[in-house]
Amino acid sequence: MPVVTAALDLDTRGHADVHDITDPLAGLIAKSGLANGIVTVFCPSSTSAVTTIEFEPGCVSDLRRMFDEIAPADRGYAHDDTWGDANGYSHMRAALLKASLTVPFVNGRLTLGTWQQIIYVDFDNRPRRRELVVQMIGE
Repeated sequence: MPVVTAALDLDTRGHADVHDITDPLAGLIAKSGLANGIVTVFCPSSTSAVTTIEFEPGCVSDLRRMFDEIAPADRGYAHDDTWGDANGYSHMRAALLKASLTVPFVNGRLTLGTWQQIIYVDFDNRPRRRELVVQMIGE
């Protein structure tokens, strides 16, 4: 089976900046020439993650609030003591999600539910330039 690897570049603001990456991923699948297979998106970062959600303002707000409650930025973290970069909370939040997500595609279309989008969340405490690795396997 052919394997196609691509990159998805993002400029983020940090602080739980949420990006809907569904359409860019669909575009990469279309460019790949593959009709059926799986796509994996991987973020080579320990302060960001990918998941699925209904990408609408209320749900995005609830997601951010949940992370503020579970891993508040103003709590002390041993990571901050070690490195002095004040982003220990970012690492904890990213660990609760995952660095990668795999979704099947059929006839060139992602097999997502009606209200399901693929999102990337940058939890770091500053703006970043991120490059996600996208790998498609199929026929």
